[in-house]
Amino acid sequence: MLPADVHALIGRIPLFAHMTDAQRSTLATHLQWICLPGGQYLYRAGEVAEALYLLRSGSLGVFDGPTELIRQVAADDCLGEISLLSGEALRYNVRALRDCELLRLDRPHFELLIEQHPRAMMGMARQAMDRMIRRERHVDPPDKPRTFAILPVDQSVPVRGLAMQLAQALEKFGSCLVIDAELGTNRGSDWFAEREAQARFVIYLDSTGDASWRLRCLRQADVLLLPALAAQPARPWPEAAPGHPARVRHRPRHLLLVHSGRKVQQGAARRWRAQFSGELQHHHICGENDIPRIARLISGHARGLVLAGGGARGLAHLGALRALREAGHDFDAIGGTSIGAIIGAGVANMWSIEEMMRAYYEAFVRGKPLSDWTVPLVALTRGRRAAIMLRRAFGAIDIEDLERPFFCVSTSLSGQGKVVHRHGPLWLWLRASSSIPGILPPVLHHGQVYVDGALVDNLPTDVMAEEGIAHITAVSIRADIELRAQTEEFATPPWWRLWIRQRRGTGWPRLVSTLTRAAMVNSEETSERCRERADLLITPPLEHVGMLDWRDWQLAVDAGYEETLRVLEAQQHSPPAAVSSTRLSLEG
Repeated sequence: MLPADVHALIGRIPLFAHMTDAQRSTLATHLQWICLPGGQYLYRAGEVAEALYLLRSGSLGVFDGPTELIRQVAADDCLGEISLLSGEALRYNVRALRDCELLRLDRPHFELLIEQHPRAMMGMARQAMDRMIRRERHVDPPDKPRTFAILPVDQSVPVRGLAMQLAQALEKFGSCLVIDAELGTNRGSDWFAEREAQARFVIYLDSTGDASWRLRCLRQADVLLLPALAAQPARPWPEAAPGHPARVRHRPRHLLLVHSGRKVQQGAARRWRAQFSGELQHHHICGENDIPRIARLISGHARGLVLAGGGARGLAHLGALRALREAGHDFDAIGGTSIGAIIGAGVANMWSIEEMMRAYYEAFVRGKPLSDWTVPLVALTRGRRAAIMLRRAFGAIDIEDLERPFFCVSTSLSGQGKVVHRHGPLWLWLRASSSIPGILPPVLHHGQVYVDGALVDNLPTDVMAEEGIAHITAVSIRADIELRAQTEEFATPPWWRLWIRQRRGTGWPRLVSTLTRAAMVNSEETSERCRERADLLITPPLEHVGMLDWRDWQLAVDAGYEETLRVLEAQQHSPPAAVSSTRLSLEG
């Protein structure tokens, strides 16, 4: 028996927008209702589609091979039309990420509809082919999740209040309904499908610990939210599924760590994450302001900040951050490379602008982290002062202990290439991310050799985009990689003659300048592509600041502040305003 809302479902699917009511009624008589349990295949790669499927409720995953998820198909979408129209075999596997309800239209009835309603079906064919082209070009945005299951580790977690606050935050992006055991127990699949069709978001809440209701929540959800009290001893979830990625079938899992105070308890994230395997995101909840951030992250509406590397020029990030905060910009996730990672870690740790000014002035201007020169068997400096500077600034915390999600990028010379760090000692991976080859020694860890991430990805907006972040703000530091020579040479002259030429300004490029520019030249093409992925791009003019001229910190900070003001004003389509002459002080 067909569901009562079948006509409404057909009307919501763009593929049938050209059909009249009578044509849709004819179509409805040929549809068959089926249920596809989570984990079951709908199509396998290499098969030719024998039916068109309309997804009424649930979530399907399109996979390249057994595990690589390409896209997620949400309710009110259809599958198989391209193969039916072209007769070609399917390229990808399609299977249910959770329990799904579908309406099936077999090939003979599909072809009959084309024969009886050619004009309407021509529109469908055009839309199907357009969809195929867009998918081939990766133009289609990822589908955003609609249903969430809140499954606490035990009943000591105050999940009802958490669910109500989360629902209120999600209302900004569409209607949200909370269904608990009292409301949803003993309901049929039609009832749940109707509720999911009526609301933009549905939160399935377990506040009682009832095993059958928890299973229903698990089966209905696109995303699993797993709250725990951070201070309690870590332990596995009551059911095995949340801890094992194979059993949740590629659905995102978010560990929500509720803290009793206003600060993150160090080590809690590492303890609780050890209960899981595979991909898992975690979030710290220290107050009510954290709930809207989590709502944006889990629903696909988050804002991310990416900061580039660039040596002393990277202090321009501080000026840009001040202008962004003055304009009310806040960020839900942060990432960066080299000095961009170091400053981004301060943002993720919720430092104020004034705290960052003081900390980075002490670290880079007064601390002189590159002044422990040594015999250049490995590098020009020992790297000890840089490590001490980072440990003094950030202590012994892990990346997981930062209040906001954070990553930094380094380059592995042991075969991996680009490495994205989201876990482990913060100071260590910041040290690796900023290890300019030849100037700072590489970081040696577990048999791997790590150097500056700028070699491969100086502006990692691509990493941020892969996290599903909807809006990316990026501050780019151009390398100014052109070195010019005023003499024709292929070997250096005697030291005394070289010294005279250097004083006259007609000698060879200096060693530090050569090394810093060589470290960034290969990533310029990548950085250009990454700049294109930013929704808000800020590129301060910094030609007047040397890559390692820390004494020019004020020039860099001012350039970042003034350029950000200019970009924000241009974004608002207002007449150009006078550039602020406000000077920022790292000392104050």
